[in-house]
Amino acid sequence: MTDNPFRTAALDAAHRGWPVFPLQPNSKIPAIKRWEQRATTDSETIHRWWPDKSRKNVGIACGPAGLLVLDLDAARGVIPIPWARRGATHGRDILALLAQQVGVPDPVDTFTVATPRGGEHRYFARPAGSRLRSTVGARGHGLGWHIDTRGPGALITAPGSIAVVKGVPVPYAVTWDLPVAELPGWLVTALTPPPPPPRPTVVRELPATSRRVTAYVQAAVAAERRNVATATEGHRHITVYAAAAALGELLGNGWISAAAITHHLTDAARHHLGFADFDSRELTRTIRDGIAAGREHPRILTDRPTPQHG
Repeated sequence: MTDNPFRTAALDAAHRGWPVFPLQPNSKIPAIKRWEQRATTDSETIHRWWPDKSRKNVGIACGPAGLLVLDLDAARGVIPIPWARRGATHGRDILALLAQQVGVPDPVDTFTVATPRGGEHRYFARPAGSRLRSTVGARGHGLGWHIDTRGPGALITAPGSIAVVKGVPVPYAVTWDLPVAELPGWLVTALTPPPPPPRPTVVRELPATSRRVTAYVQAAVAAERRNVATATEGHRHITVYAAAAALGELLGNGWISAAAITHHLTDAARHHLGFADFDSRELTRTIRDGIAAGREHPRILTDRPTPQHG
């Protein structure tokens, strides 16, 4: 068996207790489905996923690993004026300024990896029992400009993986091989989602035209609630939209009200709110758009076959 640097990188991460899975070569895209559930520290599985000639990168599932990783990017393009005035040119500058604002040291003493395009990943241990959100700073929902956070439901590219930058392969390289520090309390507070909104007032469905329709509507609502409640990272938006559109078809027949659809899907999605930029505004908008699309195509129930008498 020959030495495979990617397999070695995967085993190194696994030895630290971080479940790993394969990414596509030179990429951050998972090479397997259900990667968060299938990520492993098992050496036999790792040898099977990274045979001798495999060039697949290594992903770490942050949720099962108990990690919250700060992804600090270098400036690309125009720096926002408020940060430029304070001399910030990198996500790590923003993090230092945020720490300064709350009167604590810049959290630098932890396991740190340099990324191929000039950024860095700072690894922290999530406190037991915490529910910390993954955020995307560049979209305005995170800690700050060019600060992303990778926690439950997110992945991070492990050291030893490769990215191609301007035609040149560049590795993710460990720069500070320190023990992983506990996430500072001020960051725990900043990344803890707000409590979910109060449960919506129960809304009664419209009276059905028959027992058959009543049963059909109840089954459809239960199925779509289940789909929304179990939606995974990266699929929440489309799942909510599809559920709202499916129930919107029943609205087109007058079998359920828009308020009832909104109530059921909002309630089913409550535990998703605050994670990976999925907030109540996006949820409400997605349900509304799905209902509007579905009601244009009323559901058709075919008649039951009439018994034939000989």
